[in-house]
Amino acid sequence: MPPRDHPPLLAVVATTREVLDHPELHEGLLAPWERRRLDRIRVPGRRDDVTAARLLVRLCVARFTGLPPEASGPDQYCDTCRRHGHGRPYLSRRPGLGVSLSHADGLVAAAVGPGPVGVDVEPAARRPGPLPVLRRLLPATELREAAAAPDPDAALLRLWVRGEARFKAGGRAGLRLLDWTDRDRAAVAAVAGAGPVTVIACADPVSGRPG
Repeated sequence: MPPRDHPPLLAVVATTREVLDHPELHEGLLAPWERRRLDRIRVPGRRDDVTAARLLVRLCVARFTGLPPEASGPDQYCDTCRRHGHGRPYLSRRPGLGVSLSHADGLVAAAVGPGPVGVDVEPAARRPGPLPVLRRLLPATELREAAAAPDPDAALLRLWVRGEARFKAGGRAGLRLLDWTDRDRAAVAAVAGAGPVTVIACADPVSGRPG
């Protein structure tokens, strides 16, 4: 269990550059299997996003648990092919905690907390895919409400990140969801968890200085 002075669930959004410029975060913290995966990414911007997301999740876990960043990296396991190295992330050193990460076009997010956890982030200017795709992935009632909103594109994007966060947390009934807009980073994010959800608002999310 996390110490009592920690929030029930910690979620952070940052830009890729904020994370990569952090003096205590570097690729040497990544596991060999993570670095091998990075070596296969040929688009520099995407490689930076993936690197930053994996570093940010270490920072969140370290802040939440008190573990050093080098001992805070998640493992991954795929239930479909029953192999490690990809699939849903988990913390082998803290089996009671859930962990999640997300990255998209210069933005990254990470979350950690008790039980299942999911987080998603998207640029605020992005628009979700075609309606036929959305109808397959999102609840019909929520989709109709978003389409009827004053700004349907923004409402659909918010619905999308909520759906992704819920999916990453396992899609179980009873998950609590919180979405928000980070205007400083032009980002829309959502987090899902089994218990109360708390987002720590920071002027600098990487250093943890309060905003």
